[in-house]
This record gives sequence, structure tokens and C-alpha cells, in this order.
Amino acid sequence: MPIQVISFYRFQKLDPEQINRIADEISKLDKKFDLRGLFILGTEGINCTLSVQPDQAESVKSIFCGWFGDIFFKDSICQKHPFHDLKVRIRDEIVTLHRPDLQPPGHLNHHVHPNEWQQALNEPDTIVIDTRNSYEYDIGHFQGAINPNTREFATFPKWLANSEIPKDKKILIYCTGGIRCEKAILEMAEQGYNNVHQLEGGILNYLREINNQNLENKFDGECFVFDYRVAVDQKLQPTNLYKLCPHCGQPAKEKVNCAHCGTQATVCSNCLNERADKHTCSKNCAHHLRMGHRRRNKVLVDSHRVET
Repeated sequence: MPIQVISFYRFQKLDPEQINRIADEISKLDKKFDLRGLFILGTEGINCTLSVQPDQAESVKSIFCGWFGDIFFKDSICQKHPFHDLKVRIRDEIVTLHRPDLQPPGHLNHHVHPNEWQQALNEPDTIVIDTRNSYEYDIGHFQGAINPNTREFATFPKWLANSEIPKDKKILIYCTGGIRCEKAILEMAEQGYNNVHQLEGGILNYLREINNQNLENKFDGECFVFDYRVAVDQKLQPTNLYKLCPHCGQPAKEKVNCAHCGTQATVCSNCLNERADKHTCSKNCAHHLRMGHRRRNKVLVDSHRVET
């Protein structure tokens, strides 16, 4: 049976007592529904991706709307749960910028609907910035978007300060589901960028609307997601191209025969180019190869790439 994946966030001030109570209530939901996923709670709100049986999805959504008010849900379908279990994490920020003082307003802050976004992309002199990390950009991005080449969102402010991007231009920013842009637009305003607009609901909402309306798609490639689907394609279906690299956890599509055990594996190009011991199917095999343990696979390391 297909599984429904639901992602959402809500910036809303919560005190420690509320956070603990909500965490307890979320844990109880696991007994009532076939619910899995990750809930991040903090004093600034909640950030969540979960998977549930489709016939239970509306009931689960109603519960969260009862707790937090109106929520913008991004939905997709896959054939099995992309999570092993249900986890609740309490953190200082629900999206890490190391700026807990930046609290997005309750109202929409220069949000652009996918239809308007489509038009804005065609406007002359418009600058488009991807606020995600470089590995996310590499597997899919909007045409002409600037890649900040960040490894984590927390370094976005430093990149922006050194970017020399004109402050008098119209700027469009986007991310996976919208949450990073909520903080990025505040950081940009602090640095003097006041004509900035964020894609409402992020790439996930854009792809859904583009598919529903049969419009021209200006997003090339696939969209990285933070679960075992790794990425979703243009139709919001789990990727057939990428897996998680066993060494660094980033999206990978290079096929190799493990230099230790011979098992076929998928490793990212960065790890393949870094060291010979990463031409392996797991950290365990990499360890044995480094230790000089006898290999069960006699093929030379240099021949381990599989042509695709």
C-alpha cells in the first residue's frame, strides 16, 4: 500500500513547558497511528516530515492544526515508509542558522506563489539564489540560480556578506520546503537586501503546482529530501538515480564494486576521488581495507568503477 509523506513547519513561540508537553503528545501518536518521521521542536516552533497511511493522513493533519493553527502541508506519495521510526528532537532552532534571535513573523513574508515565481523567473535582471547546500544544488536547481557552495545553512550569512550581489536588484530565493528561506530573508534584510522574495512552499510545492497545472518546469534535476528516499523526481516520486553514500551520507549515484568484499555499491564522486579505501560498500569494509586485511575481492581498486 502506498505511504503518504507529509512535511510542514510552523514558526510559533513555545516555552519549555509547551515543548515538553507537545513532545509527549507526539510520542503518543505513534500508538494511535502508523506514524513515522522526525519532529524538531524548539522555542521558535516545529519542523516536521512524517510518513503515514493515506487513510490516516487527514486525521493526523487535523491534530496538528488543532495544536498550531493553520499549517501549510506539502504532500507526496511513496511505496514504503521512508523512515524507520518516529523521533522527536528538541533543539535551539528548528532550522539551524545559529540565529535563534531571528524569529520569522506569523504572516507571509514576501512569499511568492509558484505561478508568480514562474513569471518572476522570466523578468530581466532578476537574481535567483539557492539557499540550500552545495550537494543539494548539484542534483537539482532552478535554471540560472546562484549556488552559494555552502556545506551547511549556518554559513549562508557569511557567504552573502562576501557575495557582492547588488542590493538594488530583485532577488528570488528558494529551498526544499520553505523553512530556510524564512530565516534567510530576515538575514538578507539585515544585510541591506530589501527586495527579496521567497518561493512559497519551496521546491516541493513548486513541483506539485507545476504538475497539477501542466506548466513549463524550470527546475532541472531532482530535489534532495532528508529521509531514506534521498531525493524526489519531477513527479515527486522517490528517486531511481540516487542513494545515500555509505561514507559521508550525501546523495550518490556512482556505481562501484567494493574493493574489499566485491559487493556492488553506490558511492558519491567526492568520496571516490578522496581515497582508495572509499571505493567500498561500507565504513566497515573501508576500515578493513585501510588495515590491510586480506581482501575477498581480488580486482584492483582502480578498476572498481562500474560503467553506467
